Amino acid sequence: MYRDEYHPQIKKDLKKLDPEIRDIIKTKYVPNILSTPEIGEYLVGDLKGIRSYHFKIGNQEFRIAYIVDDDLKQYTFL
Repeated sequence: MYRDEYHPQIKKDLKKLDPEIRDIIKTKYVPNILSTPEIGEYLVGDLKGIRSYHFKIGNQEFRIAYIVDDDLKQYTFL
């Protein structure tokens, strides 16, 4: 089983969001990525190796960027 790690800036960014939206992200979208990591598309150029998962809540668009490390069995959310 993979575990999830978070870049320190994510905690700051999540605090800026409405608590309801934050809960939806934590309970719906992050588990979706953890169970199906290939759902995100690979970025290119300087961000090569990072996956990006796009979704919409209401009329607001969001993106979660993450790295899958098979050796450490972890996902790092950026």
